[in-house]
Amino acid sequence: MSAAHAAAWSELGLGERIRYVCTPHPRPPLAGAPAARFVSELDDVLADDEVDILSVCTPTPSHAGIAIRALAAGKSVLLEKPIALTREDALAVARAAADSGATFMVAQVVRFFAGYRMLRASVEAGHLGSVRAVRASRRSVARASGSWLDDESASGGVLVDFAIHDFDQVNLFLGTPTAVTAARSGGTRGEIETTVEYAGGGVGRVVCCSEMPAGSPFSSSLEIEGVQGGDVLREEYRYSPDRASAADTTDSPYAAQAAYFLRCRQAGTPPDFCPTEAAIAALDVSLAARESLRTGGTVRIA
Repeated sequence: MSAAHAAAWSELGLGERIRYVCTPHPRPPLAGAPAARFVSELDDVLADDEVDILSVCTPTPSHAGIAIRALAAGKSVLLEKPIALTREDALAVARAAADSGATFMVAQVVRFFAGYRMLRASVEAGHLGSVRAVRASRRSVARASGSWLDDESASGGVLVDFAIHDFDQVNLFLGTPTAVTAARSGGTRGEIETTVEYAGGGVGRVVCCSEMPAGSPFSSSLEIEGVQGGDVLREEYRYSPDRASAADTTDSPYAAQAAYFLRCRQAGTPPDFCPTEAAIAALDVSLAARESLRTGGTVRIA
């Protein structure tokens, strides 16, 4: 993910201005950050007055702590999703962002993919009428074994790390989630289908699987049903988590995300296209789905 962020900044002409890559682990240089200095201590970065923005692309357990420290130091923060692993930590990050006055945004990058933006624009223009149902899916091949993402205590599991993109989309069109029910087919590695009920009476359904057979394409879909019509987006491409790189930013959703964040910072305006409240709501649904899968029952969201 750090490669994707670096490539995005580079595409905006800012690659040479990436001052640091902060990581505790040795790694090859990032192609999008040719002048960056590798450091292992976040304090070195936060103490540098020349640093204005942090892209936080670390494993999820560190998201909240790094974001809060960076915001307290007056840095603007573009934080990879999910905002945190718990609602408590997510709210702490939101408070830190509000107190700091710095620009803060959770990188829900699917909001910046062209097809998803077109569907959103169509709904907001009233072309479909009031939305009453949304269906989404996301499927990927299994990651290389040994990744921290395989550890649910670190990543939150597939519902928190992967399906959160789709929960965010369903929330976007249907509003306030009230109840979540999840079920898995095909044993411990099968697809998970999650049904989300909404305060306005709408229903969302999300199907996710991150254990597709090797060689399967990455695929995602979004179907929106309104009282005046419907619309469908389907995307499919070849992608291997083992070789994710700057090349994955083709068509520039990451660059579009970074450019929007930068415009908000320069204008001093909140990132309303991708607000913090939405990131917390998506996490709420993800956590409720995981609990529903564990217990076999419906989980209410207060």
